[in-house]
Amino acid sequence: MSEVVSFNDHYQARSGTTQRPGPRTQLTSPPVFFDRKELAQILQVYGQMVAKSEWRDYAIGQEKHLCVFAIFHRTTEKPVYRIFKEPKLAKKQGAYSVQAQNGRTLKRGQSLSQVLKVFDRKRFDTVE
Repeated sequence: MSEVVSFNDHYQARSGTTQRPGPRTQLTSPPVFFDRKELAQILQVYGQMVAKSEWRDYAIGQEKHLCVFAIFHRTTEKPVYRIFKEPKLAKKQGAYSVQAQNGRTLKRGQSLSQVLKVFDRKRFDTVE
């Protein structure tokens, strides 16, 4: 629904002379998603592991301050790996992390390419 505001209140709010409490003065953070470049990096690793029949399904989830790319071996199971993006941790531990099925953090870092190196060992194993 719309809110009726007098011209004087609107002008004062726009000029910054008075601050009215409400949703306009609260700072809200934008939702967190993987951008196109990040998703391309993740899907490149995912595609190689699907070709080896190690992974079969994925899901993308989003919460208020983070987003998750979950990787499954079978659809009915818990995710084998979860790749997190948490921008609020960028200055502390790194915005990106990879967690195993048991919840243990395997790698954490500032860049996604650095974090995805945890899968390099599995990608280039030889099959007899």
